This record gives sequence, C-alpha cells and structure tokens, in this order.
Amino acid sequence: MRNLAILGSTGSIGTQALEVIGEFPDLFSIYALTANNRVDLLIEQAHRFMPEVVVIANEQKYPEVKEALEDLPVKVWAGSEAIAQVVQMEPIDMVLTAMVGYAGLKPTISAIKAGKAIALANKETLVVAGELITSLAAAHNVPILPVDSEHSAIFQCLAGSWQNPVEKIMLTASGGPFRTKTMAELATVTKEQALKHPNWEMGAKVTIDSASMMNKGFEMIEAKWLFALEPEQIQVLVHPQSIIHSMVQFEDGAIMAQLGTPDMKLPIAYALSYPQRLANRSERLDFSRCTSLTFEEPDTQRFRNLSFAFEAIHKGGNMPCVMNAANEVAVDAFLHDKIGFLQMSGLIEQTMANVSFVTNPTYDDYVLTDKEAREIAMQYIC
Repeated sequence: MRNLAILGSTGSIGTQALEVIGEFPDLFSIYALTANNRVDLLIEQAHRFMPEVVVIANEQKYPEVKEALEDLPVKVWAGSEAIAQVVQMEPIDMVLTAMVGYAGLKPTISAIKAGKAIALANKETLVVAGELITSLAAAHNVPILPVDSEHSAIFQCLAGSWQNPVEKIMLTASGGPFRTKTMAELATVTKEQALKHPNWEMGAKVTIDSASMMNKGFEMIEAKWLFALEPEQIQVLVHPQSIIHSMVQFEDGAIMAQLGTPDMKLPIAYALSYPQRLANRSERLDFSRCTSLTFEEPDTQRFRNLSFAFEAIHKGGNMPCVMNAANEVAVDAFLHDKIGFLQMSGLIEQTMANVSFVTNPTYDDYVLTDKEAREIAMQYIC
C-alpha cells in the first residue's frame, strides 16, 4: 500500500490520477488532497477517498470546506504554507505535484527535503529552479518520476538502458490548434479557439501554453534537468497525430519510441506504480487505423515562445524563472481578454529583457525574481 498526497487534486491531472487510484484500492491510499479554489469537487473527493488531511489554498474558502467535512474524521487546513507542511507528514510515501505554475515550487522542495518520492506533473518546478531541485533530490536520495506524457515516454525508453549514453532525445508536440495558421490569423484568434486542443484534454493554462508552444519550451527545460542533457541534445518535433509521445536516440544511432493513444492515465499510472505496470481498460492503439505518422520542424517565427525557452536555458541563472513568471501573467491576461494571442510573446520578450539577471540564484533569489518579473510583466498589459 502506497500512501499518496495529491497536490492539485481538482485539476485535470489530479482528477485523472484519482480515477487511476480508485481502480486500485489495494495498492494506493490517499493521505492528503489539496486544491486551490474548487471547493465542491474537493469536498466530493474527500467524501470518496477519506484522506487524513485536505488543504484548501484559498483561505477564504476554509469555512465552507470545514463545515462540509465536519462529520468526517478528516483534518481541514488552509493556505499555501499548509500545503508545504502537509507533504512532510511521516505516513506519506509519494507526492503527486499536479498544481499549476510557480505555486508548485515550494511544496515540491518541502516534500523532497522530507524524503518523499515525487511524481512530477508540475513542470514549472523544474523550469523555474531545475538546478536547485535536482541537487536537492540527489542530496536526499529522492526519485523524481515524470508524469508528463513526453517525459514519461523518455523515461520508459531509457528503462533498462541507463548505462548507455544518449545522443539526443526527440520531444514530440501536437502543434496545438493553430499549427497551420498564418501570423495574420494568429493575431485574431480567441481564447475559445485556443482552448480547443485537437488531441488532449488539459486545464486552461496548460492548453493555452500548448497553443503558443510555450508548453513545449517548458518540457524541453524539464527534460534537460530530468535526464541530465544539454539543450543541444533536445530536438522538438511537431507530430500532429500524438501517437509517438517522444523518442530517444542512443549513440549507436538506434532510436527507441514510446507509442500509445493520447491518454494521460497511462503516464500517471506508470509514475505512481513504477517499476510496476498496472493493467487498465483504456483504448488500445490500433495500427490498422493508424496509417500515417508525420513529423515537421516547429516554426519559431510564428511560435516565438519556444525560442524564448531555448534562449532562457542557454542563459541560465534566473532567466527561466523570469520567463515562467512572465508567461503566467501573459496567459492570465489572454484568458481575461486583456491582450491578444501574439501579444503574449511580446510581453514575455520584454519582461525577459528587463528583469535583473542573477547568475547563481538561491531559493530566495527565485522568490524575488518571480515577484519582480510579474510586476514588470503587468506594466505591458494595457
């Protein structure tokens, strides 16, 4: 029995993880659930899984959660500090970090320091502070198991071949809903169009990041830290069918790929149960219907965010943290109809050019950088 804490249990990854966990009650037990604002769903999850603790990050909603769960033997906490504390509780074996954005950094650090295995779905943690996180994980002998489909694919391809040097990896990208649109068309796309991903069901923020290809930039940075690679060893390939989830090329030229239908439950289950594979009833890939797999280079002229990610990781220091903060401001502004789709890239570019650069940042530097970058980014929103 593996005791789990699910950070972000009401989001897309969190809800799918609980569906997986619900199918294997003999293997997994929920010790803690956390959410930001979705009170009704958190309450429903608490009634079903009976965790020891639930945490609502929005402290204003604490009374509502507390009252709804007062008849259950469930502790109710509130606030971001409580999330960072709950992951340290002794019975927890693994923490699934499915929170969105920068907010996942502090509790992930807290969990690593407490020696908890990490199932990582919060890619921003490694984008913002990859060097810090990987060094802490090594110091505390904590495994970081990737949940993103692309990184899970690479992890699966490397299983059993860790001793063989990797020449490069190929991160596949669907290209999102705007893969074939011109710059003129991109200038007028709406949030409703951007939120309609052709292959994957994801939360709003990740879906917008996918449409702008920032998500693939984040995944490139995440892959660098997870697999100890240089940016030059990471190739991004647009693969509209989303059947090959990523590939590894070894130094002898052999390429291994992980294939499957676009279903996040497979990488979630693999991370939670590794090294075991759990049986599931998901749709199987039918090669008789899969008659064409295509690949193309990403267009970084139309989708500049991907080039910003390579620029940020090459510069290093706190620059990826700057980029992430600017992107979070940009996506929020776009979702609230304050800026257009292409303006998001302009905002990120300007912020990266104007935030103080720190070569060897500490955790406190990341906190200050995030704050400064958000303040500067806000200045570019009309």
